[in-house]
Amino acid sequence: MRDVFVAGIGETPMGRYPERGLHAMIEEAGSQAIREAGIDPARIGAAYIGNFAGQSLTGQAHLGPLMAETLGITDVPALRVEGACASGGLALFQAVQAIRHGIHDVVLVGGVEKMTHQTTAVVTEALTSAMDVEFEAQSGLTFPGIFAMVANRYFHEHRNVRREMAQVAVQSHDNAALNPHAQLRKRIDVDKVLSAPAIADPFGLYDCSLVTDGAAFMVLTADSLLDAPSAPRRIRITGSGHGGDSLTLHGRQSQTSFKATRQAAAAAYGQAGRSAADIDLAEVHDCFTITQIINTEDLGFFEAGRGGDAVAEGRTTREGDKPVNTSGGLKAKGHPVGATGISQAIEIVTQLRGQAGERQIAQADIGLTHNLGGTAGTCVVNIFEGE
Repeated sequence: MRDVFVAGIGETPMGRYPERGLHAMIEEAGSQAIREAGIDPARIGAAYIGNFAGQSLTGQAHLGPLMAETLGITDVPALRVEGACASGGLALFQAVQAIRHGIHDVVLVGGVEKMTHQTTAVVTEALTSAMDVEFEAQSGLTFPGIFAMVANRYFHEHRNVRREMAQVAVQSHDNAALNPHAQLRKRIDVDKVLSAPAIADPFGLYDCSLVTDGAAFMVLTADSLLDAPSAPRRIRITGSGHGGDSLTLHGRQSQTSFKATRQAAAAAYGQAGRSAADIDLAEVHDCFTITQIINTEDLGFFEAGRGGDAVAEGRTTREGDKPVNTSGGLKAKGHPVGATGISQAIEIVTQLRGQAGERQIAQADIGLTHNLGGTAGTCVVNIFEGE
């Protein structure tokens, strides 16, 4: 199988854009990625776009051709990839496979979501469609509610990590304050998190990720096309794994460890010939603060029940031995659902290139992205290495 390299990246700042539509965000981020790659658009063999709720939130379906036309590449096969909040990660997984197996030499992959123009009720209904509508949503469950159940079960099985969850939020906001593309660039403290308005016990307002508009794109190429790379460092995708689990929470053997993450991580580590100990930094799917803690355990960074301890000890900060979500994460950079997995990858590429500015970490050679869909029924893990 062939090597896969990142040739170009581009994204919009994450935020609220009531005046901008899908076309404008795709054009900004996609054109930036193509320009940075320095590749004639005619060489692009296929294009994939992650999007979850375009049809329900904007009325727009069939986003593959829309993306292709917007970016002037209408003669290539293009398709939308949907996997709830893992839509972007799944699009990236598909793009990697297309190059790795010799189907295409150059692939454009991205994600987009427009959400903030709708009411909270409409957005909540759209997001809730990523759980089992008949058995969960119709009983009144929402994602804050279902992950709050996960948090309380974690407290029961391990210990109460409410304060450590607040520290997760603080660390994410600290990182986002240094990221010009982040949606929420303000610092907070633990007391502010703990005293915030309640959402679903034990979550307060600052334990929940954002509703975000944004787009993110990458150009991937086969090794043979990178004889004269324009970027300061060649970045290779060495592992890409896709894992799955039941759609419902009640269908799981465990509510405090996500099988889809463990499967995807095992596949990615195996392909890359790496282990959790080799990872210098990671962007993980922190849709809620408890989720970051569980994810870092499932990825093998910390023992089960010890993810909160790692946060309290500062191990996940930019200065720690396992920096997590240097971008600010879904919590503070933003969560443009269909674009989130690509946006995570852009942060890792930026760090591995040494271009992250004030939030740049000291050791950045191997990075990992972790993108969940729904109640962790879908997961994609990718491993990036700088040469």
